[in-house]
Amino acid sequence: MSEYLVIRLGEDPNQLAQWIAVDSTGARRSQPGTGMLGEARDDIGDREVIVLVPSAEVLTTSVDIPVKGARLLAALPYALEEYLAEDVETLHFAAGTKRSSGQTPVSVVSRQRMDDWLNQLAAAGIEADSIIADSYGLARIPGTISMLLADDHVFINDGGDIELVMHGVSPGDALAAIGALDDGTDLEDGEGSPGVGMPRHVLVYCEPGDDERYQHDWIAIRHELDSVDVKLLRDGVMPRLAVTVATGAGINLRQNNYAPKREYSGLFRPWKYAAMLLVAFALVGLGTKAADLYLLSQQEAELRLVFNAEYQQMLPGAPETDDPAAVIDSLRRRIGNIDTPPFFLQSMEQLSRAIQQNRNAQIQAISFRAGVVDLRVTAPDVATLDGVQRAIAQSGQFQAAIQSTDQDGEKVSSRIQIQVSGS
Repeated sequence: MSEYLVIRLGEDPNQLAQWIAVDSTGARRSQPGTGMLGEARDDIGDREVIVLVPSAEVLTTSVDIPVKGARLLAALPYALEEYLAEDVETLHFAAGTKRSSGQTPVSVVSRQRMDDWLNQLAAAGIEADSIIADSYGLARIPGTISMLLADDHVFINDGGDIELVMHGVSPGDALAAIGALDDGTDLEDGEGSPGVGMPRHVLVYCEPGDDERYQHDWIAIRHELDSVDVKLLRDGVMPRLAVTVATGAGINLRQNNYAPKREYSGLFRPWKYAAMLLVAFALVGLGTKAADLYLLSQQEAELRLVFNAEYQQMLPGAPETDDPAAVIDSLRRRIGNIDTPPFFLQSMEQLSRAIQQNRNAQIQAISFRAGVVDLRVTAPDVATLDGVQRAIAQSGQFQAAIQSTDQDGEKVSSRIQIQVSGS
């Protein structure tokens, strides 16, 4: 569960700050504090910092623009330019999450004011994760008009898209300003009617002194609307504001050029030793894999030498190969049946032994078809050919028969046929 230290700045930089620690559910984690801004730093610890700034310095409105993200922020100055008295180049725009009504809430503030707040915080050694107008501390409740009275200001919203902060007005005047009461309402006489579609229930947060001060307003408003529910803030307004913004309400002004610069090294510091251990395991694993790869490559080289030796004994003069599997595959395709039983290779092994015993004989050609191996062999005499025939049949697994013999110069050329014994 995340914890936050919510700090509220005054309109005057020399004014005392207020702060309180809360968690993401809105539960308090400390008593409210008041003092110099630097004193709040001691309560930060591992908490994120949310800074509330005076809403009188921040324009809050909403727009209906069918874009989002960086494109929305780029479009805001042009969409709001005609409603602003200042040059848009001197203003900072921030957007919130689009509401169900399709409107996107927007906060606009002077860049100079943003710089002043950030410098004020920096001088106190505080880095704000969020900077939010304090009017967003008044929760939006659909179907209910909410008001908060604080320091001669009235924060008010209609539960929809209307959000205002007014100075030096009464609660009744604030309700009339948003159309909750008829423009001509005389609260003393109890005449008037609420605006069309405006909620008829009012929820007011105020300190006990303000409750007594506006007793006549509550009575008059109750005559105009269905109900007025007054909640007393005995610990002041700060806890009420804090628990609302800690649950995610409000627009964070730290966007675009004012977004906080994260020091990611600090985020990873608690995991330093775990990361070192993980790297060590990875290096050990890579070392083991490298050793296995080296051993396998050595074994492959040795097997390739053995294959080439056997292959050249079977086919004297055949070139060495770096891909024995390709040679075997080529022989199989030459035979015409890749799924041929192991007879062919076994017969070749027996033929290799026969040639080793009769080194003067040379194999000129080999063919295989229908379970029969045909050899064309040359030898200096018939006796050598006869020796090859007997050596092939020596194991009893195969039978070899000389099919023909021809004199070829000083050598004898013969065709020998090998079959499985008994076939």
